Amino acid sequence: MIEVRVHGRGGQGGVTSAEMLAIAAINEGKFAQAFPSFGPERRGAPVIAFARVSEEKIRNRTKVYTPDVVIVLDPSVLSIVNVEEGLKSDGMLVINSAKSVAELRNEYGFKTSLAQVDATHIAMEELGLPITNTTMLGATVKAVQSLIPVESLVAPLEARFGRIAARNIKAMQRAYDETEIDII
Repeated sequence: MIEVRVHGRGGQGGVTSAEMLAIAAINEGKFAQAFPSFGPERRGAPVIAFARVSEEKIRNRTKVYTPDVVIVLDPSVLSIVNVEEGLKSDGMLVINSAKSVAELRNEYGFKTSLAQVDATHIAMEELGLPITNTTMLGATVKAVQSLIPVESLVAPLEARFGRIAARNIKAMQRAYDETEIDII
């Protein structure tokens, strides 16, 4: 089983990204679940979402305490949340940042494998909005090849986004292509 934790801010699509990941995995014949963890937060407040993907039935319904993958949709979260908390020693941290992997390691002292993409820049160019959920899905499936193939995200994105799906798919593919990965 691969367990995923998504950090973002309200309104950025963190919950949607967890759902799209789960739907894509289910379409691939895997078992999956996705759910948010938030209270009465407002737009812009820190939000966490979770997903699990497995080849076998998933019986665990609790939040993800020891993720294999942590996705950071908004780089401002890095200064207020310990995104590495609970991350397995062989886990992968996938960060939206204009900074390089080396700069992120230097500034935050990350000790795990790290993937970086400037998802905000891509989203602004492709969508016209700084909503990074679909871009970060592309980065995540590149960083964690065993999760699902990137092509598996196309159908869920088409179903969810309708007439703007093509732009979201393009943003996702660009992030997949532009992600920098540093395995430790």
